[in-house]
Amino acid sequence: MRPRADERHGTVPRMVRDVAARWGGRDAIVDGDVRLSFDDIEAEMLRVARALLARGVQRDDRVALWAPNSWSWIAAALGAHAVGAWLVPLNTRLKGDEAAFILGKTAARTLFVAEGFLGADYLGSLRAAAPDLGVLRDPVLLPLPGASSLEACDAFLAEGDAIPIERVHDAIDAGRPEDISDIIFTSGTTGSPKGVMLRHGATLRGFELIAERFELGEGDRYLIPTPFFHCFGYKAGWVISLLRGAVGFPLAVFDPDVVLAMLERERITHFPGPPTMFGAILDHPSRVGRDLSALTHAFVGAAVIPEVVVRRMRDELDVASILSAYALTESHAICTATSPEDPLETVVTTVGKPLPEVEVRLVADDGADVEAGEEGEILISSPFLMSGYYDEPEATAAAMVDGWLRSGDVGRFDEAGNLQITDRKKDLFIVGGFNVAPAEVEKALLVAPGVAQVAVVGMPDDYFGEVGAAFVVPREAGSVTADDVIAYAREHLANYKVPRRVEIVDELPMNATGKVLKGELRARLEASRR
Repeated sequence: MRPRADERHGTVPRMVRDVAARWGGRDAIVDGDVRLSFDDIEAEMLRVARALLARGVQRDDRVALWAPNSWSWIAAALGAHAVGAWLVPLNTRLKGDEAAFILGKTAARTLFVAEGFLGADYLGSLRAAAPDLGVLRDPVLLPLPGASSLEACDAFLAEGDAIPIERVHDAIDAGRPEDISDIIFTSGTTGSPKGVMLRHGATLRGFELIAERFELGEGDRYLIPTPFFHCFGYKAGWVISLLRGAVGFPLAVFDPDVVLAMLERERITHFPGPPTMFGAILDHPSRVGRDLSALTHAFVGAAVIPEVVVRRMRDELDVASILSAYALTESHAICTATSPEDPLETVVTTVGKPLPEVEVRLVADDGADVEAGEEGEILISSPFLMSGYYDEPEATAAAMVDGWLRSGDVGRFDEAGNLQITDRKKDLFIVGGFNVAPAEVEKALLVAPGVAQVAVVGMPDDYFGEVGAAFVVPREAGSVTADDVIAYAREHLANYKVPRRVEIVDELPMNATGKVLKGELRARLEASRR
């Protein structure tokens, strides 16, 4: 039996070194006009690592990365990993104060940033929010998508010329599977985002299972439109593409016309994304007449998957294998998945069975396992559980109890043993694939001028699945309008967190202990939709 990926390679940088030795000059990453071989990827990793060592970045330091999907994102990430640093990916939609919180929380030593992406003034927003942040002294500018070189950071790379290449190889050799690879921030239920600590070995071990289930292999052509700051685009994206010898095609901005042209021109075989992406592809007028016959595999990631979209993917795109899955960042995004041979009904009504080495229990409020067919909170145990929340011991202890991760989600098993997600005990809602914590949005809006109280809940949306709705009590009559609240939110929150609906109310429904009855707010929204 072939050893597992974590046993073969140990860490992500050693995996890159190993696959370069195996596949050398073959295409590994194609980003617009840039075509990088496996040898090229290793060489770029070493260049960035030498420059980081020259700056004094050491093992266990934090290196932040605020940029869109591109080959340079991969080079920067691998360079950080090679020196033993912990990567801190930042969502490109974050505003300055949101990013400043993460950079300050992790005490990031260095920041790679693609300044000007989609017109964003990342550094300006950071300086306005937290002018004393250490990373603002010498940020490393990455090229914008479409650039064919790292010219934007030539001066940074030149710093590494004095560092012997042997120092990088020594750092890579010193890495161990149990080392922290990343701190990925995910919305929790209590105010500020929490940094989930993930590991090299668990990444390799878990995502080899995903690659096998996705039937991704040597020579396949893998479009990666899902964001690299998320496990779906990062670990289930370019990491497994390199691991399996596929050709990865990063996409910085989703445009259905561009994607359709890529699917045809590049003969893409594998395509992951939320249902909204596939819906946009199916409905685009330029799809008619295109040859998309190479596309054989799709991975649909969402809490709710519209059956009509999946059926159209099969019938109109002739996609033979369509997968759905369920996971949390706290479990390295590894938990359950359907299989290629599963019928379409299983894909659209369940999230499949637990992956190898994963155990799932369903428990009642008292912690006892529920009877077969009954609903219960989903608990997960596996080698893929996080190492904890960064600098949050109490939150870690609350989330991981006796070796089991409490998901906060509610589900049941069907007769075939497939998991169905039926509800969320947490208040989190998911907008187009992005988790939103109502408490985080509420915290931001409570300091808006004229706002006295605010409660945020998720509400159904035909396009995004869910969007936010805010109920706002003004400090005094007429002191704030719905448009005021939305405008403030757009200034201080990533766009997917901005409530799509705001209601100005006299008071919020509360119980005897002063807790907002969000169920009543959801019921009010549901009644207004009828």
